[in-house]
Amino acid sequence: MTDTLRPVETALPLPETADSPQKLKRSIGVVGGTLLTLSCVTPASTLFVVVPDLFGSLGTATALTIAIGSLLCIAVAFCYSELGTLIPSAGGEYAMVSTLAGRLAGWLVFVLSLLVVMIVPPVIAMGTADYLAPIVHLDPALTGAGVMLLATLAGLLDLRANAWITGIFLVLEVIAAGVVALLGFTHGHRGLGSLTSMQVAGTGGHTDTVTAMLVVSGLAIALFVTQGFSTAVYLSEELEHPRRNVARTVLATLAISTVIILVPVAAITMGASDLEELTGGDISSMVTAWSNSAVGTFVSLCVALAIINAGIVMVIQNSRVLFASARDKAWPEPVNDVFAKLGRFGSPWVATLAVGVPGALLCFVNLDTLYGVTGVSVTAMYLLVAVAALLARRGHHRHTPAWRMPLWPTMPVLLIVVLAYVLSRQEASYLLWTGGITAVATLYWAFYLRPRRDTRWLVSIPEDARA
Repeated sequence: MTDTLRPVETALPLPETADSPQKLKRSIGVVGGTLLTLSCVTPASTLFVVVPDLFGSLGTATALTIAIGSLLCIAVAFCYSELGTLIPSAGGEYAMVSTLAGRLAGWLVFVLSLLVVMIVPPVIAMGTADYLAPIVHLDPALTGAGVMLLATLAGLLDLRANAWITGIFLVLEVIAAGVVALLGFTHGHRGLGSLTSMQVAGTGGHTDTVTAMLVVSGLAIALFVTQGFSTAVYLSEELEHPRRNVARTVLATLAISTVIILVPVAAITMGASDLEELTGGDISSMVTAWSNSAVGTFVSLCVALAIINAGIVMVIQNSRVLFASARDKAWPEPVNDVFAKLGRFGSPWVATLAVGVPGALLCFVNLDTLYGVTGVSVTAMYLLVAVAALLARRGHHRHTPAWRMPLWPTMPVLLIVVLAYVLSRQEASYLLWTGGITAVATLYWAFYLRPRRDTRWLVSIPEDARA
């Protein structure tokens, strides 16, 4: 395992030859990249699908927990911004970590990222039926599968076209979040002090106190709330002028998504009629109570569109990861050849189908523990990215043109300590699920990839990547 922390020798730009790997075309700027990345964060669907679970366990401490998570994400965003401009590749985290922290670390990051992006889309997609209920009653599994297939078809199109499609949907979901915030603040039943009152409704009508340990445990999900800002590094191969635009897209997306999510959460906390209603987390019912059924229907439809929007962007993101892994020889050669194919629109069409169709099938699987597993995976992935950021200024990387974070190395060191502590406070079952998957991935590395180090897992960067 001596190559575990050794930089990948083939990570430097390679001269282009007839046998060079195919490259994605640069077709989007900061605006298009931000629209696509924000759509992956999908603030409205996060607000309506993920946040209610936090209300159920954290009550009035939900806004505080998300705020702390967002502050941690600033340090994470700095790491992504520096590494995304230093190693701009469609492989995202795994390309960055492989190059700077070694092939095994990069492989484990790839598995963690694939775990997150393969499972989360169908979980969110299954929520579409709930928000179409004011118009039509549909089966959640069938509706989710339909959303995944629709997202897959959209993912086959040119990326610039997808930026406009997702941009339109994004406007609608931002309007929905704004309506929720306005109604919550104008129907406030408690003051700003409630945001730090640390209370949650318990059994039998009792009020329980939210402890600091509960907040720390909730940080894994809070990190997931704005996790989509990392999508910008997956698009770095398709962003124009990546050395400048990757950092801008990452930081702008984090700032905008935090506001869109945190402001309505604060409004809901202050506007809920009582602690039991807040802990119940039925935001649609609160909106209807604050206004009328027509407004409630409008917000629900906007959320349904937001979920479809998220599905499109997540399929786009996932396909780029799979495409990059095949280009970097992560699989047996026949599999690599298939996943690395580009279609007439410049998108990796086989990789798109490979992530979209299984996602539709996953809608028929019971995925009760996935939020917990996803939270653990995201936290572990961020931790490994922070380790890579700590190593980003050694050797020739010190002189490579890139965006550089402030307060280095303090920022990544602090992030590593905090994230390791957050991981230690997660439920054992979630840690075991994630650990088991990671163990299987390590065996694949040990018995297939490592013995073939000269022909497999060759992380490369396109020739013009740092333009």
